[in-house]
Amino acid sequence: MNRSKIAALLRSGEVGERVLVKGWVRTRRDSKGISFLEVNDGSSLKNLQVVLRNDLPAELHGELGTGCSVGITGELVASPGSGQRIELAAHAVELFGAADPSSYPLQKKGHSFEFLRTIPHLRMRTNSLGAVFRIRSVAAAAIHRFFQERGFHYIHTPIITASDCEGAGAMFQVTTLDLARVPTIEGKVDFARDFFGKSANLTVSGQLEAEAFACALSDVYTFGPTFRAENSNTPRHLAEFWMIEPEMAFYDLTDTMDLAESFLKSVVAEVLETCPDDVDFLDKWIDKALRQSLELVRGETFVRMSYEEAVKILLASGRTFEYPVGWGHDLQAEHERFLTEEHCKKPLILSGYPQELTAFYMRLNDDGRTVRAMDVLVPRIGEIIGGSQREERLDVLRERIIARGMPLEAYESYLDLRRFGTVPHSGFGLGFERLIMFLTGMLNIRDVVPYPRTPKSL
Repeated sequence: MNRSKIAALLRSGEVGERVLVKGWVRTRRDSKGISFLEVNDGSSLKNLQVVLRNDLPAELHGELGTGCSVGITGELVASPGSGQRIELAAHAVELFGAADPSSYPLQKKGHSFEFLRTIPHLRMRTNSLGAVFRIRSVAAAAIHRFFQERGFHYIHTPIITASDCEGAGAMFQVTTLDLARVPTIEGKVDFARDFFGKSANLTVSGQLEAEAFACALSDVYTFGPTFRAENSNTPRHLAEFWMIEPEMAFYDLTDTMDLAESFLKSVVAEVLETCPDDVDFLDKWIDKALRQSLELVRGETFVRMSYEEAVKILLASGRTFEYPVGWGHDLQAEHERFLTEEHCKKPLILSGYPQELTAFYMRLNDDGRTVRAMDVLVPRIGEIIGGSQREERLDVLRERIIARGMPLEAYESYLDLRRFGTVPHSGFGLGFERLIMFLTGMLNIRDVVPYPRTPKSL
């Protein structure tokens, strides 16, 4: 008999149907010679109740505790209990793996997320983390579907690179040199003897390579791992995370804003439609404003304003913020949340940032003080997307690289794109884990990634 997924049975299983389910026992309750098991296989937030009569072997009954894995063959019957349409009357049970109830860490009680982070290999068996990772899976598929349906090409950019896209230097170094006996020449590391013959790092972004592809294939996107060696031990930062980075030839900043808004609406809509039980659970137990904020993104047109206008609104608000507000200051999460949650009461796209706050590749405006950059801000999270129109003018780009003290030779191929058939082009980046925080209401980014990588933690 083929195995049936519990989600499918709960949705469309018929009374009288003979089925085989396999999963893990969440709870067991005994009453009058009958055992009631709650079995979950990860396909659904909800469990399937299994009824075991006392004619099964006594030794087997003793092994069927919380955490064990089982295969159960039986017949679907109408359930007399409230809140469940069907249950499974067991005819035969196979025990795949026992779990000692005295040491199994996930008993039927609440567990803090701090505790669950100490057992990342087991925490996805809980209701909350199971919901998070089902939503993460659906969101990943929705992202690919969005771009594929619009004719974008999915590309894979290098994980090991010699360039620093952001120019900030917070990169993990990759080397095969013996760190106990590092070769030197004139007092400096001799990278000529390293594997690549030069200094190499883990990528902080696939943007530069994606731009090259956009200048040949027009519309492309990346979706892969990126790395930042920032010593930021906060609930919003990871050392290893996933990025979605579309790049579009012949797009200006307005085109990019339109795409970013459509993109977020599409992913949110698919999660709401595909994972209603998971969203409702997280809305009840994690963030009571979750569904409301997701519906807001799906249903409302995003507000658009300039950075300068946003600063004026913040200054006129009468609010006392922890971080300073003024022209030339970065907007912090508290500023972004005020703008989205209290002033606009809906998602917001900001643009026209001071050039001093932005990366070297963003197109300089005619005023010489701002660039064609944009951030998408959403309630509860603040910034969720950052993007820009790229600087396509060779002379301006060279000057900005030099002004940042960055080595021109490391960006020769990037400059070549401006020498040979340059075009206006734009793109944006979205941290996947930040998106999952928004989609699930989770407050700590460590709880939306399977195995979080943070400072002093691996």
